Amino acid sequence: MSLAFCGNENNSVAYNVDGGVLNNGCFLDALNVVPHVFLLFITFPILFIGWGSQSSKVHIHHSTWLHFPGHNLRWLLTFVLLFILVCEIAEGIVSDGFSQSLHLHLYMPAGLAFMAGITSIIYYHNIETSNFPKLLLALLIYWVLAFIMKTIKFAKYTEHGIGPRQLRYCITGLLVLLYGLLLAVEINVILGRRYMCFADPTEVKPPEDLQDLGVRFLQPFVNLLSKATYWWMNTFITSAHRRPIDLKVIGKLPIAMRALTNYMKLRKAFEDQKVSGTAPQGPKLIWQALRKAFGRPLMLSITFRFMADLLGFAGPLCISGIVHHISKDNRTIQQPMSLLGIYFISSKEFLENAYVLAVLLFLALLLQRTFLQASYYVAIETGINLRGAIQTKIYNKIMRLCTSNMSMGELTVAQICNLVAIDTNQLMWFFFLLPNLWAMPVQIIVGVILLYYLLGISALIGATVIAVLAPVQYFVATKLSQTQKSTLEYSSERLKKTNELLRGIKLLKLYAWEHIFCDSVEETRGKELTSLQAFALYTSISIFMNAAIPIAAVLTTFVVHVHISEDADLSPAVAFASLSLFHILVTPLFLLSSVVRSTVKALVSVQKLSEFFSSDEIGDEQEPRAMLTSGSSNHNQNRYQAVVSSGINSGYFTWTDGPPTLSNVDIRIPFGKLTMIVGQVGCGKSSLLLAALGEMQRVSGTVTWNRRVTSFLSLQGENSTVLKRGAVAYASQKPWLLNATVVENITFEMPMIKSRYKAVIEACSLQPDIDILPQGDQTEIGERGIILSGGQKQRISVARSLYQQTNLVFLDDPFSALDIHLSDHLMQDGILKLLREEKRTVVLVTHKLQYLPHADWIIAMKDGTIQTEGTLKDIQNCEPELFEQWKILMHRQDQDFEKAASMTDLERKNLRRAMYSREAVRTEEDEEEESLESDDDDNMSQVMRQRATIPWRSCGTYLSSAGVLLLSLLLLSQLLKHSLMVAIDYWLAHWTSQVIEAKINATARNCTVAQACGFSHSWYLSIFSVLCCLGIILCLATSVAVEWTGLKVAKELHQQLLHKIVLAPMRLFETTPLGSILNRFSTDTNTIDQHVPTTLECLSRSTLLCVSALGVISYVTPVFLIALLPLAVTCYFIQKYFRMASRDLQQLEDSTQLPLLSHFSETVEGLTTIRALRYEPRFRQRLLQYTDANNIASLFLTAANRWLEVRMEYIGACVVLVAAVASITNCLYNHLSTGLVGLGLTYALMVSNYMNWMVRNLADMEVQLGSVKRINGLLKTEPENYEGLLTVTQVPDGWPRQGEIKIQNLSVRYDTTLKPVLKNVNAHINPGQKVGICGRTGSGKSSFSLAFFRMVDMFEGRIVIDDIDIAKLPLQTLRSRLSIILQDPILFSGTIRFNLDPEMKATDEMLWEALDIAQLKPVVKSLPGGLDAAVTEGGENFSQGQRQLFCLARAFVRKSSILIMDEATASIDMATESILQKVVMTAFADRTVVTIAHRVHTILNADLVIVMKRGIILEYDRPEALLEKEDSVFTSFVRADK
Repeated sequence: MSLAFCGNENNSVAYNVDGGVLNNGCFLDALNVVPHVFLLFITFPILFIGWGSQSSKVHIHHSTWLHFPGHNLRWLLTFVLLFILVCEIAEGIVSDGFSQSLHLHLYMPAGLAFMAGITSIIYYHNIETSNFPKLLLALLIYWVLAFIMKTIKFAKYTEHGIGPRQLRYCITGLLVLLYGLLLAVEINVILGRRYMCFADPTEVKPPEDLQDLGVRFLQPFVNLLSKATYWWMNTFITSAHRRPIDLKVIGKLPIAMRALTNYMKLRKAFEDQKVSGTAPQGPKLIWQALRKAFGRPLMLSITFRFMADLLGFAGPLCISGIVHHISKDNRTIQQPMSLLGIYFISSKEFLENAYVLAVLLFLALLLQRTFLQASYYVAIETGINLRGAIQTKIYNKIMRLCTSNMSMGELTVAQICNLVAIDTNQLMWFFFLLPNLWAMPVQIIVGVILLYYLLGISALIGATVIAVLAPVQYFVATKLSQTQKSTLEYSSERLKKTNELLRGIKLLKLYAWEHIFCDSVEETRGKELTSLQAFALYTSISIFMNAAIPIAAVLTTFVVHVHISEDADLSPAVAFASLSLFHILVTPLFLLSSVVRSTVKALVSVQKLSEFFSSDEIGDEQEPRAMLTSGSSNHNQNRYQAVVSSGINSGYFTWTDGPPTLSNVDIRIPFGKLTMIVGQVGCGKSSLLLAALGEMQRVSGTVTWNRRVTSFLSLQGENSTVLKRGAVAYASQKPWLLNATVVENITFEMPMIKSRYKAVIEACSLQPDIDILPQGDQTEIGERGIILSGGQKQRISVARSLYQQTNLVFLDDPFSALDIHLSDHLMQDGILKLLREEKRTVVLVTHKLQYLPHADWIIAMKDGTIQTEGTLKDIQNCEPELFEQWKILMHRQDQDFEKAASMTDLERKNLRRAMYSREAVRTEEDEEEESLESDDDDNMSQVMRQRATIPWRSCGTYLSSAGVLLLSLLLLSQLLKHSLMVAIDYWLAHWTSQVIEAKINATARNCTVAQACGFSHSWYLSIFSVLCCLGIILCLATSVAVEWTGLKVAKELHQQLLHKIVLAPMRLFETTPLGSILNRFSTDTNTIDQHVPTTLECLSRSTLLCVSALGVISYVTPVFLIALLPLAVTCYFIQKYFRMASRDLQQLEDSTQLPLLSHFSETVEGLTTIRALRYEPRFRQRLLQYTDANNIASLFLTAANRWLEVRMEYIGACVVLVAAVASITNCLYNHLSTGLVGLGLTYALMVSNYMNWMVRNLADMEVQLGSVKRINGLLKTEPENYEGLLTVTQVPDGWPRQGEIKIQNLSVRYDTTLKPVLKNVNAHINPGQKVGICGRTGSGKSSFSLAFFRMVDMFEGRIVIDDIDIAKLPLQTLRSRLSIILQDPILFSGTIRFNLDPEMKATDEMLWEALDIAQLKPVVKSLPGGLDAAVTEGGENFSQGQRQLFCLARAFVRKSSILIMDEATASIDMATESILQKVVMTAFADRTVVTIAHRVHTILNADLVIVMKRGIILEYDRPEALLEKEDSVFTSFVRADK
């Protein structure tokens, strides 16, 4: 076949120019080549030179921001133009198929136009990025030429009577229109930018976001193609491979997406609602405001979704068309009409070409996927913006909340945190799923109509099956969420028990009670597992239904279809098109349950939000009020009146709507002086301060705030103006700290002044505490940092008030948690010195009456009213009885001062202990880190390599926990199920091909109906039904197997973990933070319980589906395998890059959420302090930063997911194209059966979905296997050696009877890697001796006591008790025969009986006797239930002293002949301590008692004293003997203690 531009048939019509050149069709086409050639020649050199030079000069963000006018329109028009040009090329090729020689002119001009179209947009893009609009001249000329040429061609066609019946006529008309529009866009650019024909071109500035190089989120700024394919994310995602993604890498949010911008939008919407007059109330108001603020982007998302769904139906229709046309018996098509010397075809003929349909299908798929991802993206972005706006609104509301709501328990911190953490997220998800609500009905209606068109009435029956099963799915979904709730209750109970077990682990080990508590946790875990079984059952039902519904629907449809009509048209075209349609129909029904659930949750959340937004706020004090005062309160205060700082006049204040808490309050607070407020507990002292700060609801009266010098008229006079209150430094009774460093807590956003800071630290005696902390005053404290004691917190809180430079300082009982020495120091150095020198007005609420003489002004309160006010002298004169009463109290407090023991030392000691164990861990970690850091470069690449690999080992651990039987069942059922699925579809293909052959035979043999020629559907149908039923059964089997495996593994892993932890040596708990062990039991166990099984199921299912689909396509058309290789490689790299970026972004999203939530809870707790200091703006600012950080992580995560999906969908579309073209060719030339073509195409359509799911599940799986890995890490810990050389039976029953202890050459260390803490200690303790051990902190006293219980590593020497070496005993036996009282009293939640005797061995008499000895009998008797009275968690319902006494009783119940007291009296007051001493002397008279002393005077009457230093014994003698030596260390200790 020869090649010529106009073809070379013998008839010379092609070259005939008799009727003028323009009437020759070929010449018209030749004319159309001119503009395209012109553009290609002109632009290539410019692009070439431009690309070479622009790389370095252009500003980085230029490529994104500069959009010429009509930018988006131009991209859209160019896309449409390219699509129509593809159609024109295809039309040319198809119509050329009818002539003998090749007519190049039918498709070559269109091909050139296609190239020119692509060139035009590339050229435009480059000009736009380099901002050089003059070069657009070339495009202007091109559009003009192209428009003119096409118009000439169109006019000639019309002239020759070619009309809309011919496809080429329509295409030419459309092209004229498009070129015209593009020309208009080009002219618009000239008018907009005035770069030619105008004297002054316009200056263009980038948007302010992009002047700031911190913005890396470019989605709003890039061009349309990059927006649709997320092209700008490429560099971002690939760079994750080189270094982990953190907040620095992702930069800031664009202005339009910041929380503040969105909050303003939302606020405006709310205000507009209120202005309109007919404002709806409650939740409706919120919905309408949300609609107004965020409705438009949602409409856009819904529109995209509609378009995607409608394009989705192109798949089944094209398959139907392709299969239908290649299965036509006679492939002859009538000759097309010839005009102007060339052939024209109609659009019907064009669409009957299978290849054309394949290309159209490919394009439809690309478009559909792009629209779908765009819809998702817009919806999620809107959801994230909305979440930011609502969180900001909640925060602003918190700032104005009435504190009474909090104190009366109407709102708790937890509720507010739930609003932020849960409800805003519910709303976000609702907005994300909202487009589905609109799209589902459309999808279902269109799908059913198409099915009806293909199959008739039987389609409706199949659709009914789906519809009937949808409510069942909804029911299962609701059941699922219910079981999840009950599981949650059990798991929180289990966590509570685990928490207690871990907190008291030392005591449990010392008393050998681990197994009791372990069993109790196991029991709760059992209940939780029962609940999890229900959860697993419903999950498996839901998985089963998802798989089985389409099979059932297809089965019923085909059965009915064959039975209804005698001559049923069951061709492959119909069968496979309807199969694809069923797959499309099932999707909205899966989503239905989650969308409905999400909607319900969103409605509830909005209800909660509306209640919260309508709760009470505090009043504004801005507007001046006229002041009315009675002149009565003007007796003896003349000398203070000139400098009054603030006052309250006849004020009535209340917290709630009931009677006022404070009534008839008339007070003055003198300026620059110290005012003290005193009174009984609960008489309204704190309320008075809060009333002055405006925190209470004012019923009547006034509060005045005056600046420095104003005459007293301001209180009485009518013409005064009320000044707005300035900042007040306020220290509340319950200290409030930020989650920040010590410095940040004290300076509190004020500039750091070294000298001032030092003075404040000194006044609050914080230096010793700071020295203990690992990083000094840069140590994090608060919830996430180091836990401080009450006194330490209080001192930091007071230090903050001292440091602030406000005129007024309100201190609310700052001495409550401090011991007497510290209180005095704070009073003298802090209040009297620091604050007085600065002439600051101080109001101090206190119970310590001994400070009254320092006060300049005293306010005494009683029952919410002012009893009296004045100086101490005034009160002595006016209220002598009150003064006497005070005097007695002062005297008593001074006596306390004599006795008071230093609590502070103890607090510091505890802190030091906590730090010591942390330090030990830290040094170990540091050593490891140092060894790692040396090879830093290799290290980085190694870390990267580790990040790139999937933790297969954890996967192995997970699966191996399930056991061989379950695993083989799991694998077998999965493989069988997928083989069956393929078999069902293959049989359908075989059956339908047979139908067609039967028809052909029927026409050959002239039977009217196929059945008459002996063809029967029934055999095929019965096999089809059997396969389908088997498929449904296997679906159930696999889903049950997966969940069953999950349950077994969850059970196994938790059991192993619990046993390992309980039997682990103490060292583990001292070096591992409790929180991280608890996390293994909470989040990680939860992940393994609920998430891993489903992810595993999804992953295996999508992988197998993918493999089976590709297998089927390759079987149908083996050529496909060649194309598969490059696609597979691309896929591999995409998923590899995506997984790393996705994991980093997920972690980033989680880690940015924590500070946000804790900022909310901090603010709620410290509201009064923040408001008193007038710091609201600063805290709002910080909130915005946290919200934006969290939102940008979420946005990047979304964009990354879309990036992956778009790429996978495009690869899927390529698979469809290759499969379609290959199978059509195969069918036309190698006579492949049409049924198999349908089968191949149906599978090809599904591939992209499966691939997406596969990669997403891989990424999820990787994150979730982290939990298995962490738990596995803990499972490797070596347990303590519980076995002894002697068996339990060999140990004498009453051992130890005497209680004789011989310590021989004992050396002890905490761990094989650490230095010894006791070195070669020798001692001999006779039966019944009372021994005291003393020494400074860290001298090894406690290690000495732990050695008796083998809690530490005894690597030398031995301890012999009653002639048995304790190293030979089983641990359980040894520990159960000795008793110890620890320094920290530990009680467990449960009953008193359980606390004294968890083993339930003792009788009631024994328990009462023990309580009597410990002086607790009256206390317990008075409690409801006596011995069965409840003890709350940690024993919070008893005082510290009582708790210590309970521990004593516990030791007594155990009647062992050796008792060890480890600093047991450290945390109790003198009185209780003397009781304890007496008890020990009497009750334990005949037993051996070893006391480790905190205060030396407690061991003065011991039989033997051991003084230790650095792990060795310094002195060992009777106390009297040691005291006689003047220079003995013991003597110096005793002196120091006095």
